[in-house]
Amino acid sequence: MTEAERVFSRFPDFIKEYIYSHGWSELRDIQIEAARVILDTDSNLLLSSSTASGKTEAAFFPIIADVIDSPDYKSSVSVLYIAPLKSLINDQFYRLDELLDASGIRVTHWHGDVGVSHKSKLLKNPEGILQITPESLESMLMNRSNDIPRLFGALKYVVIDEIHSLIGADRGNQVICLLSRIARLIGYSPRRVGLSATVGDVHLAAEWLGAGSGRETIAPIPPRVPLKWRLGAEHFYIENPDENQSKRAKSSASDGREGGGYARLDPGFEFLYDAVYGKKALVFSNSREETEYVTATLRQISKARGDRDVFYIHHGNLSASLREDAELTMKDDTVTQAVTCATVTLELGIDIGRLDRVAQIGSPTTVSGFLQRLGRSGRRGSPPEMVMLYREETPLPNAPLPEIIPWELLRGIGIVELYSSERFIEPPRLKKMPLSLAFHQTLSTIMSEGELTPRELADRVLSLPPFAHLSREDYRALLVSMINDEYLELTEGGGLIVGLRGERIVNSFKFYAVFKDSEDYTVRCESEEIGTITTPPPVGDRFALAGRVWEVREVDIPRRLIFVKAVEGKMEVSWPGDSGEIHTKLLLAMREVLFNGKDYAFLGDNAKERLENARRVAKNAGMDRNMLIFLGGQSYVLFPWLGTRSFRTMRRFLQKNATHLGISDIQSEGCCYITFKAKSDAGRALMANIKNIIDTEGLDTGELVVGGECPVFDKFDEYIPPELLRKAYATDRLLADEVTLRMCEGVI
Repeated sequence: MTEAERVFSRFPDFIKEYIYSHGWSELRDIQIEAARVILDTDSNLLLSSSTASGKTEAAFFPIIADVIDSPDYKSSVSVLYIAPLKSLINDQFYRLDELLDASGIRVTHWHGDVGVSHKSKLLKNPEGILQITPESLESMLMNRSNDIPRLFGALKYVVIDEIHSLIGADRGNQVICLLSRIARLIGYSPRRVGLSATVGDVHLAAEWLGAGSGRETIAPIPPRVPLKWRLGAEHFYIENPDENQSKRAKSSASDGREGGGYARLDPGFEFLYDAVYGKKALVFSNSREETEYVTATLRQISKARGDRDVFYIHHGNLSASLREDAELTMKDDTVTQAVTCATVTLELGIDIGRLDRVAQIGSPTTVSGFLQRLGRSGRRGSPPEMVMLYREETPLPNAPLPEIIPWELLRGIGIVELYSSERFIEPPRLKKMPLSLAFHQTLSTIMSEGELTPRELADRVLSLPPFAHLSREDYRALLVSMINDEYLELTEGGGLIVGLRGERIVNSFKFYAVFKDSEDYTVRCESEEIGTITTPPPVGDRFALAGRVWEVREVDIPRRLIFVKAVEGKMEVSWPGDSGEIHTKLLLAMREVLFNGKDYAFLGDNAKERLENARRVAKNAGMDRNMLIFLGGQSYVLFPWLGTRSFRTMRRFLQKNATHLGISDIQSEGCCYITFKAKSDAGRALMANIKNIIDTEGLDTGELVVGGECPVFDKFDEYIPPELLRKAYATDRLLADEVTLRMCEGVI
């Protein structure tokens, strides 16, 4: 008997029937390995394999088989499924509806959009599978702490989906805290199963998943399979109306062959329109602002051409109904033409069926994001397919060197090369001083357990795995500040309870989330909710949302409502946010693309020519030989080829030592380059002087954060003492090792 036959024989008949009915001739390797771990061991399991490889079935076939075998499987929730998105929870089990119906296992959704009556059924009779967000689970522990043993007393499995989006973030660490607190209440730690298509460091992810569980975590390494992608990338200058902007295209046109041609509106977006119209496609952008602009432009082109409007939009500031409309349309197999413009909200594992193509505006910031987006297409047997579009202003003749380099194009090519050649995915960055989360879990623990002595509270919180590197001295400083600021109150008996200011925080439903939420205004057009914006425009002004333009009719400040009417046109809108971190390996891959002379088959003619021009400029400037380039006069530019954290460290090092180094007016753009002013003698000696300082004094990140700073980034940072925030910034947001290596050894 083969291993596949042995695994199959252990499944109940209804699972076998499910497999037969779906025409599966054999189990996949990932399904066999998952079943072996779940059915033959007591270990945790991390399943990491490509999108649409059957991870959900691989995990739940043996989990359901094991749960059904348990005599007490109806005495409490048996499986806790945690996902980062409500839409993922709503969607994830539709493929298994038939299987779960045959098993008799009940599935309950639990998040903010689920009605009270639905939740009440579970509270009255807890059993089956509970699908929940981290925030709803936090609320459950805070408000129903005494009920946790009844709800989860026979819990066997915790399944965490899309763990790559959680590892290293406060939200992911919150999940680990919650699981440890549940384990304390029920007296044991259930097995954990993590699912993801893009885990950068499997061993690090396995450690994170199993933290505090007392169990080994088995993480089968997926086999390296040949890549089958259909990729295309094209570049356009925005001001040039010619659809074919390369010399090759013009040469073809002069020979009487096809070439040239003018776009009605915008050559880049006309190219994008032709790539996705008439198909079922997703168009990804890196921001909500860009997604809005792209949607409006595609609709504008559609109207100009007399085509049917088949464009939808999906991002976090839209109403649930508009997002669901896009999701349902994309899932509908009877719909053959639909294009949804989206942000990261459709990057995660919602199965939207078979797509013809994915498009990407600009470059994702990470290899992981690229793979997630590419993986949205190519399901059900066909290879994934992506078109990448790069647009930029035409560089002025007198533009400085760093502004002539097409950084986004280099990043996009670098991402493709880095994964295809090395299968590299960014490893997670784990925080050592998650102070915002410590503030949150301190209040949550007291709300859940009641009055605790300072020692008891410290023991409770510091025993949670995410705080393993937080010293008792630093936590004591946090508690003292919380008492002094009335977030905690010291009772006459020497215990701690939630203080008056703390009560105002914990009594809001917004407390359950550990990520920042803005005080948005809800936009309504008559009875329809459109979405939210951050700043209310005055009456009569116009703004963009949901890919359309709206004119403000009334602003209700107390209720945070904006009433609008639809108007024609196209505008831009802005939301606060950051662009994420870039890994140093990606910067080095970008450098390799710039100087290796390699041809990339997936580049269109315009993109090839743009890359060739950039290579010529960079080589003539000596960028292939030097990190420091003289720009003329007193201007210099440094290309350190460092990722976000190391680049940030390098910039702070230069600022701290600017006087000693003889430099001034330090500026930077992303993490690509740093410009500054220096007299010629200081500029020529800069690299040697940097090396000398690091050799003699070292590079201490703590010394790069000055005394007056109060670096607030995470949700509850504003309540943390500034001296602790500075220490956390130096620990978790700066990285000295790569800077030292680059500057002292001249490694590029």
